[in-house]
Amino acid sequence: MDFFELVTIVFEVAGVGAMVVGFVIAVTLSARLWWSTRDGARAFRMLRETIGSVILLGLEILVAADLVKTVTSTPSLTDALVLAIIVVIRTLLSFSLQIEIEGTLPWRRLATTGPQLFDRAVKRGGERTRRRAEEHDASTSPDTVPAPTVTTQAVPDDEDGFPELRSRS
Repeated sequence: MDFFELVTIVFEVAGVGAMVVGFVIAVTLSARLWWSTRDGARAFRMLRETIGSVILLGLEILVAADLVKTVTSTPSLTDALVLAIIVVIRTLLSFSLQIEIEGTLPWRRLATTGPQLFDRAVKRGGERTRRRAEEHDASTSPDTVPAPTVTTQAVPDDEDGFPELRSRS
């Protein structure tokens, strides 16, 4: 047995092993989540996402094994075509699994527009402002005297022609 054949076998065993061990871990984590929360939908979502990620990891390791096998073998057109077909199939499978897990196309996952960021900030800020107002209302008593308000008025400045802001109480 050649060294590279051994490396290929190690990669193949590692790929399958990653999927098997990952499956056991995914089932265990999901069962623990379900047991602690009794939320079946959340546990199923965790199981599905974890198993999908484990399969992706295993497929990537198996593609590495195929690459090592093809690069280290005697070059032939048949081997190159077989590798190309295997890589295309596994890549498409990985791509579809990733879309299934994340619920969006990979290039759209990172494409966050300004309005989306603004909308998230407003929602977070609105929640914080509401909580602060509730805390303020709860902490104020009838004895509290409101702070004086200060208004500003634009007054033309004779020297440079620009208006100045002066405060009035």
